[in-house]
Amino acid sequence: MNKLTVAPTRQAVRITTTGTPKVSTRALLRRFAPVLVLVALGLCIGALNHDFFDPMNLSRIAVGAAIPLTIALGAAFVIQLGSIDLSAEGIVAVAAIAVSMLVENSYNDNHYGLWVLAVAIAAGVLLGFANGALHVFLRIPSFITTLSIGFVATGIGTAWLSGNTIRVSDPMLRAISITRYFGLPLSVWIAVLMLGIAWFVYQHTLLGRHTLAIGGGEDLARLSGVRVSRVRIAVFALAGAFYGVAGILAVAQYGQGHARIADGQLFVAITAIVVGGTSLAGGNGSPMNTLIGTLIVIVLGNGMVLLGVPPYVQQGIQGVLIIAAVTLALNRSRRRIVK
Repeated sequence: MNKLTVAPTRQAVRITTTGTPKVSTRALLRRFAPVLVLVALGLCIGALNHDFFDPMNLSRIAVGAAIPLTIALGAAFVIQLGSIDLSAEGIVAVAAIAVSMLVENSYNDNHYGLWVLAVAIAAGVLLGFANGALHVFLRIPSFITTLSIGFVATGIGTAWLSGNTIRVSDPMLRAISITRYFGLPLSVWIAVLMLGIAWFVYQHTLLGRHTLAIGGGEDLARLSGVRVSRVRIAVFALAGAFYGVAGILAVAQYGQGHARIADGQLFVAITAIVVGGTSLAGGNGSPMNTLIGTLIVIVLGNGMVLLGVPPYVQQGIQGVLIIAAVTLALNRSRRRIVK
């Protein structure tokens, strides 16, 4: 019996009489494009500068990826909803300041040990919950809500310290960035742990499945019994927890806490999410996409430093990278209207 194939030119899959969809070459390329870009990028930089593959440089890449990856993992859940979270830098700053003020430091006599790490995570969850609650109950767009909470959090951090910087001297906290296991600092392994947690939530929990369902179609998800409001608030709170952990890593790495400790990290995180193939419209993406996207951004930045590219040119290249990633990730053939 001849195989019946329906293959419209604008369709991503082919349907056979067996009922098994065949993924087109274009769809496969779009799916694995981030991995191919990462491999090609590494090979090109390594060919131009052999120091790129030096173990110490690879360790620097891992360390540089730890904080933006942790932030991006939280923000990616919000983007999967079809929303956006612009409060990350402010929440990270509040978490970092809270930790800095409660461990051994140059600002006061507090010395409560590593128990205060829970305070940073709790602060992140609380501010994330505020994001979700304001967004859901007041029906304010997530863009405005999270931008406002981010400004409020940064303002709180600035007023809290009167614009000063706290120097952290707690040896146990600093050990997070100094102690090495298998050649990598503990901070990198904490970021890997957060990747595992994000993967578990994404793959094995109702929250992960409902997040993608809402991003794919909120009305349909609601008709299917998904409690949309609760899921939205929970996702924003979960993102806040990731930002709290990022605040801890920032204090451990920089040895200080202040209101501007996370400046620039939001741009890196959003770039990593988009470059990894997650759609800003929601409904797709995974923690592994976010990991690949983060590595692309960090490897590109590391390579440009090795090749002597000026900083202002680096920012321009990152902007071009975002446009290229969105161009590859979106199937614009089905979009009659682009808003």
